[in-house]
Amino acid sequence: MFDEGILLESQSLRTSMTGHTEVLDRVKTLTLLPDDLHMTTRMVAAYFGVGIKAIRSLVVDHRQELEANGYRVLTGAELSSFKELSSLDKHTGRHLALFTRRTVLNVAMLLRDSVVARQVRTYLLDAESGQRSAPPVDNSVFHNLEKWLDARVLHHVEQRLAEWGPPETRNEARMRVLAEEAVRSAVGRAVVPLLNELIRSDSELRHRLAGHQEEIARLNKVLWERESAGSLAALDEMDHRAFAQHIAWLCRRDGCTGVTATAAPAGGGGHEGRIDVLGHTADGRRLVARCERRAPDATVTSTDVQAFVGTAKREHRAEAALLVSTAPFTRDALLRASRHDVTAVHRGLLESWNNGARLRVLESVG
Repeated sequence: MFDEGILLESQSLRTSMTGHTEVLDRVKTLTLLPDDLHMTTRMVAAYFGVGIKAIRSLVVDHRQELEANGYRVLTGAELSSFKELSSLDKHTGRHLALFTRRTVLNVAMLLRDSVVARQVRTYLLDAESGQRSAPPVDNSVFHNLEKWLDARVLHHVEQRLAEWGPPETRNEARMRVLAEEAVRSAVGRAVVPLLNELIRSDSELRHRLAGHQEEIARLNKVLWERESAGSLAALDEMDHRAFAQHIAWLCRRDGCTGVTATAAPAGGGGHEGRIDVLGHTADGRRLVARCERRAPDATVTSTDVQAFVGTAKREHRAEAALLVSTAPFTRDALLRASRHDVTAVHRGLLESWNNGARLRVLESVG
């Protein structure tokens, strides 16, 4: 039995399970709109026992995946028509987000902080496990094949005997040839094609199973690493040296090579020319990072960014520059980072990165 957290990490695994919408009602009865097909954002939030903001935030992060499973936003004439058909309040607003059962199931596989969502994921994995343990072939197929072969052999024998004439003209050698021909004909027409198809299907299933096993092994490793890394609160408790080493580990996890955490002093305050992590991205670009371990209620300012730009870009010629902090960035700091092609890994982005998401700047650009 796999951990339900695997579904949070693997889009391919989520895609393979979007057809099991029946598990939603097994966990908690769905309340649908009058069309019996859709739910609103508020209804989805109520089903999972979370705030509306949590669902909207999930849509922002995974909109393309959700749209592939039926999520859409109605506006204009389409919205007016839907309100009339569904007897909705005409004053519901200028747009309306709609979730299908598949979309709701998709949300359940993505929503972390919901007891209902975790129960849905557990039911999904139970259902998948049950399918894997079910017998792959119905034995009645072989009984039907046996009857077909008997009929085919008998038909062939009768046809050949009719061609050979009266019984007195038949001898043992000719009867042996007849039996061999009948069996060979039946096997050639039915058994061989069936075996070929079984071999092809078995090869395909083995290939798919190997792919799933590799994916599951990778995800189990990610889950184990996440448990080892701990939460964002655990990062807050690290000293500067440990924090820099953890950021170096995240870079290596995402495919970077030759990554080292420099011997920065504990505390990490000041030291405008300090660089904490050096290495190369997976496609060979020069990686430079500075780690700012600050209190969550502090901020990273535009001055901090400017100081890092001078060190990373001019001295180290960074092609991928990360300014990582456990605190948020001010608006001016984010603007300056954007202008100088610096990735501002603020507290929120750091949490996502620590939880398994990948930084776009570290992905191959070739």
